Amino acid sequence: MTPTPPSPIPARLQALRAAMAREGVTAVIVPSADPHLSEYLPPRWQAREWFSGFTGSAGTLVVTATGGGLWTDSRYFAQAETELAGSGLPLMKLNVPHTPEHVAWLVERLGDGDVVAVAGDSLSLAGAESLTERLRPTGARLRTDLDLPHAAWAERPARPQSAIYAHPGPFASVGRDEKLGHVRQAMTRAGATHHLLSSLDDIAWLTNLRGADVDYNPVFLAHLLVATDQATLFVDATRIPAEVKAALAADGIAIADYGTAASALAALPDDAVLMIDPARVVVSVMEGLPEAVKRLHAAAPSTARKARKTAGELDHIREVMRRDGAALARAFRRIEMGLAAGEALSELDVDTFLREARAAQAGFVGESFSTIAGYQANGALPHYRATEAGFSPLAAQGLLLVDSGGQYLGGTTDITRVLALGPVTDEQRRDATLVLKGMIALSRARFPAGASGPQLDALARAPLWAAGMDFGHGTGHGVGYFLNVHEGPHGIRPPRAGGDLVPLETGMITSIEPGLYKPGRHGIRHENLAVVVQADTTEFGEFMAFETLTLCPFDRRALDPRLLEPSERAWLDDYHATVRAALSPLLGGDDRAWLEWHCAPL
Repeated sequence: MTPTPPSPIPARLQALRAAMAREGVTAVIVPSADPHLSEYLPPRWQAREWFSGFTGSAGTLVVTATGGGLWTDSRYFAQAETELAGSGLPLMKLNVPHTPEHVAWLVERLGDGDVVAVAGDSLSLAGAESLTERLRPTGARLRTDLDLPHAAWAERPARPQSAIYAHPGPFASVGRDEKLGHVRQAMTRAGATHHLLSSLDDIAWLTNLRGADVDYNPVFLAHLLVATDQATLFVDATRIPAEVKAALAADGIAIADYGTAASALAALPDDAVLMIDPARVVVSVMEGLPEAVKRLHAAAPSTARKARKTAGELDHIREVMRRDGAALARAFRRIEMGLAAGEALSELDVDTFLREARAAQAGFVGESFSTIAGYQANGALPHYRATEAGFSPLAAQGLLLVDSGGQYLGGTTDITRVLALGPVTDEQRRDATLVLKGMIALSRARFPAGASGPQLDALARAPLWAAGMDFGHGTGHGVGYFLNVHEGPHGIRPPRAGGDLVPLETGMITSIEPGLYKPGRHGIRHENLAVVVQADTTEFGEFMAFETLTLCPFDRRALDPRLLEPSERAWLDDYHATVRAALSPLLGGDDRAWLEWHCAPL
């Protein structure tokens, strides 16, 4: 057996601690963040991964002179345990009794005169304010002017330089002038003269531009400063074609160098009123803002507007769902037929088959996230990813969980299905059916206008709760329009103290994805995308509903129909009839026969 190579992490941490010692720093916090507070980061800002070895998308690293730890949530516990091996860093499990979150852990260990450093380009204004307040009783102070991970990371990648291009018509059905007009109306109502945006999906949406600076998300690194009569896009101008520059100029958008956003803010007149979202703007961009400039804290008006898809956008999305569903049908049939023929297939082949099938569709640009193909016990890891260094072969038995999505010019997809590759256990069928019952309950929900995702979350969990089970992630997230697969401001998750209750409004797209995970055995997740639509108006007011957008059959072989109520069976049969009618014209031969069999009534 080839011995496992030693972890490089201890040497990297040693270099970081040496940099801390030179600057007199007691502790360094390395968040999962970049200057745009993105969910998924360009390699240049993956310092938390570099210094810990943990590759999950969510987590915080804390390093002290002699200790530290990596904090993450339940989605990544098993993954983090494996990836932290040999690093010397303990896993600190978030939301687990008796485990403090990272700031509470630090506060217990700090004293008067101690210094905590966080790179100012990776910490929001709101985060800096909160951290300063929590450090105050200890006598410790926060420094954001030191980027110690950068000082200790000799091989740090450069900023990405992907091409920036226009989101073409007819897909970009609303012009940037109209979108900017909406933002300026909101600024006027709020009394703002300027508005700074650093969130990449808001900037891409407002400018009708796309890029590839972040894996799976068609966005580009930029800041945008909107004034009442003009706007400035801070970006590397060499990446923008001349015709796009001309179109931007015609719509009143000037281009300035990416690195000059902070100096532009520093040059604002004293009577300016700057509207910012303190949770979505980093400290380093704001550090030179004159004290006389008034700060107006408010959510970016583009975020809510972007979430409400227009009728034209929804038409494109529905067509994308048809083509994505046809691609899935071809890929899933290929898996089934390959196993039946005795081919040696693995989780890696699932990823390949899906990518090839989607790439054959018109308007396909790329995947919307890294495919999760978890066979049997691997399906119990919500964010599992098969790699060349670690994957499982498939066999003609048990369950395969497949969570995947595509980026198309006309929309973004995200879908999870559980495939029965052969005989499955009674326990697996029961679990898959209970999760489906929750999905059906939420998909059929009627709710009053103004209701929020946290108010509906229990509908998807009730069948599992009745059986003494639950799942640890949210039930639904917003999805962009050829943008980020995770989009705010809305979501479906359990209520939490102090959490915003964002109303679900017409045109908002959300995933509906309850799950169940039994470590070492199997995982279940069913996921469709749905859009909020008007249902009806009664004497009690306006009521809303969900229109399911995703088009792909559920594997009935993984279910126990005896556990479904007649109305639930009718929902599933109706859904499959819709899928069959939508996808059949796009499929032929064996692929259509596969679809017909899987869409047959219960």
